[in-house]
Amino acid sequence: MSMGTKSTADCVRIIGDLIGFPTVSSSSNRDLLAYVQAYLARYDVASDILWNEEGTKGNLWATIGPAGLPGVILSGHSDVVPVEGQAWTGDPFLVREMDGLLYGRGACDMKGFIGVVLAAVPSLAKRPLKAPIHIAISYDEELGCTGVRSLVERVKAMKIRPALCIVGEPTSMQVIIGHKGGGMFRVIVTGKSAHSSLAPSAVNAIEYAAELIGYINNLAQAHAHFGPHDLGYDVAHSTLSVTTISGGTALNIIPNHCEFGFDIRSLPEVDARALIDRIRAHAESVILPRMKAVAPEASIVIEDVVQLIGLATEAEHPAVTFVKQLAGRNDHAKVAYGTEAGLFSIVAGVVSVVCGPGSIEQAHKPDEYIALSEVERCRLFIDRLASQLELGGLPWR
Repeated sequence: MSMGTKSTADCVRIIGDLIGFPTVSSSSNRDLLAYVQAYLARYDVASDILWNEEGTKGNLWATIGPAGLPGVILSGHSDVVPVEGQAWTGDPFLVREMDGLLYGRGACDMKGFIGVVLAAVPSLAKRPLKAPIHIAISYDEELGCTGVRSLVERVKAMKIRPALCIVGEPTSMQVIIGHKGGGMFRVIVTGKSAHSSLAPSAVNAIEYAAELIGYINNLAQAHAHFGPHDLGYDVAHSTLSVTTISGGTALNIIPNHCEFGFDIRSLPEVDARALIDRIRAHAESVILPRMKAVAPEASIVIEDVVQLIGLATEAEHPAVTFVKQLAGRNDHAKVAYGTEAGLFSIVAGVVSVVCGPGSIEQAHKPDEYIALSEVERCRLFIDRLASQLELGGLPWR
């Protein structure tokens, strides 16, 4: 093994095993969870699974160390994005090592982190930890962090909640203290069709959809110009983006149906629900009355597809300093993409950060990879965490 150490070799072996499970979000993660449960059981680590209603997907929770004390959650998602339509140079679900890189779907996002955590279990199980480490493996993160919510609710209900959650998304082991919230939404505009020569008797769903799209764009421009702004983000303001649209059946038929989707990425201090309320109010009070004047059956429906919860952890919080020490770096950052850290922070009330191996630049791409050097950095991170918990628990508790 190119990194040379048995510990890193163990990480690589387990990462390869995890990649071998094709846990695309549309598929079950049962086999992967069975693998993890069996692996943990070999070291006398008990685990629970919270299944979805169909019993096809689940969240795994395991605790190592004294369960009755505040500890640290190490959280990662098991699902990966599809590979269809991507030009892979090898089997996406068969790990390949080449030139210091591990290739495979999920290598960095985020089976690399999970593999490193699992490789540490034999050592963790032997250590006299003074605060517990909780392992959380969730599903459907790629669909908007929807699967982890039952696990977040369980953490919220704990009598003694964990003191810290570290979400191991690929950050090149930089500590992330903030990410945007918002969501994804679908708009269904229903009008009245007619032959295009009789246009005034119809309600053109595409034209009214375009009017609402223009209003959404005006909101986006207002946030870009007037803020609020947070220069800690690459894009310093909240964004609203129309991302899909479909409608119409023929060039000479006024369309009675149009659907479009839009995406909101809001700064944590911006209420995304208030933006949706403004969009819905404009549709209902300004646009819809003109549609109904011609066709009483006309409608505009705005549906939630995904709700994203933002993260805003104070840079001065001692937990942030603690994680920086584990990572061996003093900087921190904020990112535009969402993670389950916002849910653990806002819903469960657990101080949360994002820090994990690999680069987000490789996520979702063909020939996704993680560098072995990143695997080693994460291995040392987990080892330092265990040493801190063995020596004296969490310094701010």
